[in-house]
Amino acid sequence: MSGIDQFRYDGKRAVVVGGATGMGAATADLLIDLGAEVVIMDRAVVERDGTTFIQVDLSDQASIDRAVAECGGPIDALFSCAGVADGTPGLPRINFIGHRHFIDTMFAAELMPPGGSISMISSAGGLAWEKHLDRLNRYLDTPDFDTAVQWVADNPGTDDYMWSKQAICAYVAREAFPMLRDRAVRINAILPGPTDTPLAQANKDIWLEFGKDYRTEAGVEASTPAEQASVLVFLGSQAARSIAGMTLITDVGYISSGLTNSYPPAKGVAEWLCGRV
Repeated sequence: MSGIDQFRYDGKRAVVVGGATGMGAATADLLIDLGAEVVIMDRAVVERDGTTFIQVDLSDQASIDRAVAECGGPIDALFSCAGVADGTPGLPRINFIGHRHFIDTMFAAELMPPGGSISMISSAGGLAWEKHLDRLNRYLDTPDFDTAVQWVADNPGTDDYMWSKQAICAYVAREAFPMLRDRAVRINAILPGPTDTPLAQANKDIWLEFGKDYRTEAGVEASTPAEQASVLVFLGSQAARSIAGMTLITDVGYISSGLTNSYPPAKGVAEWLCGRV
């Protein structure tokens, strides 16, 4: 495969978990345009031409098991897009534990063939994960859904949005090698900055105001779901077959500009997010 074909998904079956709205919906739309057979999974019912829908509740292990069984294989590309904000019941399960259980169950059933890919959505809020790697590794060492839920219950301060997104980053980095070695499967994640999704609109005073001064001076807007989906779908394609274990910051340069002091107002926030202060 070469040229433009390596960006396409013709003959591939792609599953988008969290495909009802936002970046997940944009990912599903782009995958359809690129020739994939698309299965959308979400708690909310989705009716979209050219797709199959399977209902799933990531906070419920039995629901995940049923969804994976109903889906069957092959799953050539998995896009783990579902996520919720602080204050949502079951946040640790929805944002990370459920996604991990889906992947484990999919692998146990041998549904993803060699050459498959997993693309996840973390967040710029997941930065500084390296600073907490020892503790994150203890979390990731939990062997299953229930023990992970109990670990969070036993460890104060790990039931919030930032921790769940840091867990995704650590998981992607840690699992890249064994997934390649044992299954010839790649895993990556994007870390979006402010993106104009329904979830962000519901928390717009925090999520969409963040970095607004930088975007105004740079002459850019908050990202659209389609812009973030383009990067996610690229990472899942054969065009990105040399990329694995990457936690890619997709924030239009805010963090890097702060760290290098090329945009001084972002310096303190960028250093805090990256765990340098």
